[in-house]
Amino acid sequence: MKKINGLIAIFLLTILGSSCEKETTGEEYYNVAVPVVKPIAEFRAMVRVSEPRGIEEAGKIYSYEDYVFINDTEKGVHIIDNSDHRAPVKIKFLEIPKNTDIAVKNNMLFANSAMDLVVFDLSDMNNIKQEARIKDVFPNRLYNAPAGAAFVDYENFDSQKEVIVGYVMESRKIEMARPPVSTEDGFVNNSGGNSGGSGTGGSLARFNIHEDFLYVVDETNLSIFDIKGLDEAELIKTEYVGNQIETIFNKEGYLYLGSSSGMFIYNLENPAAPQFQSMFSHILGCDPVVVKDELAYVTIRGGNMCGQQWSQLDVIDVADKTSPQLLKSYPMENPYGLGVKDDWLFVCDGTAGLKIYDTQDTPNLKLTDHFPDINTYDVIPLEDVLLMVGDNTLYQYTYKGNKITLLSSFKLN
Repeated sequence: MKKINGLIAIFLLTILGSSCEKETTGEEYYNVAVPVVKPIAEFRAMVRVSEPRGIEEAGKIYSYEDYVFINDTEKGVHIIDNSDHRAPVKIKFLEIPKNTDIAVKNNMLFANSAMDLVVFDLSDMNNIKQEARIKDVFPNRLYNAPAGAAFVDYENFDSQKEVIVGYVMESRKIEMARPPVSTEDGFVNNSGGNSGGSGTGGSLARFNIHEDFLYVVDETNLSIFDIKGLDEAELIKTEYVGNQIETIFNKEGYLYLGSSSGMFIYNLENPAAPQFQSMFSHILGCDPVVVKDELAYVTIRGGNMCGQQWSQLDVIDVADKTSPQLLKSYPMENPYGLGVKDDWLFVCDGTAGLKIYDTQDTPNLKLTDHFPDINTYDVIPLEDVLLMVGDNTLYQYTYKGNKITLLSSFKLN
């Protein structure tokens, strides 16, 4: 029997015993995930532009001009023509293995593919082309341990020559082993607003564009790319910023990084070299952040690997970027993304649905509407329409007459 080594060690979302099976003899067998790998050269050749298909697992959402981009978790990006909000149409699928995030500027789409950054030219949507691949700019890539696995067997995995593209499960008797690391994906996307012809991402983003720079966060680092040349993106530097970084948001010259333990604020006075301003610490939880004026709104999701059992929405005063102050907290069920527009705050409270708050008397939020029968994930408040993804469906709402009204729902699978 193989010894399970600790090449990439992480704790599971569930306790070890939940994944073991005991036979009548008293021997313990555990679910072991064995990586399915591709040689790096073969993995890189998997990127292609293909015809529309059904989505398997809707991930992050991004908007650019009349198009909506929805990530199919670790498989690629669905492109939807949204020029008619009542009747969106899938037009292309970008096959990008191990992709979780994108950002777009001046018709150039930037996407992660495991350790690489891939660039596509969108100037002709009928003839999308891969323009460039910047290799090995995300060396600290992490892999999700599959649900139900007590251990992951990395013994025969060579991270210098191979990329993990999936897992097969085996039941094994374990005599000597360590539990694997289970992480969220290595990237998140959140663009917070347009900047120089760029698009808009949801609050769960790990990609963000500001002026001629692309900012990407992984679990511990902030990477800064000069994208002035667009198809010749250049990595300027990668620097350590903290542990379990999850999201990035850009507002009025500042970057706000959400982590499982707090919110980091960076000054973009020199966009090529963001400067740390402060960190607001909170109880352990997964948290995206959005900002409007001098207030930040943070959803903290508990009951998972982030470390706590309860969930909440925090309202934080960020007028003084060097000393953020918590103003008020509101209990939530299991929140994910959120967005803010005018006097509305939109919160995707997971299985509890979409909640809409009036922020005029902030920090005293008033719940004004609730769409409870949707398993919500993330939102993008655009000028005329609210985009929301959940249950593998793209929902669109109008703001007319100071009311939020469902305009259309588009099944993605």
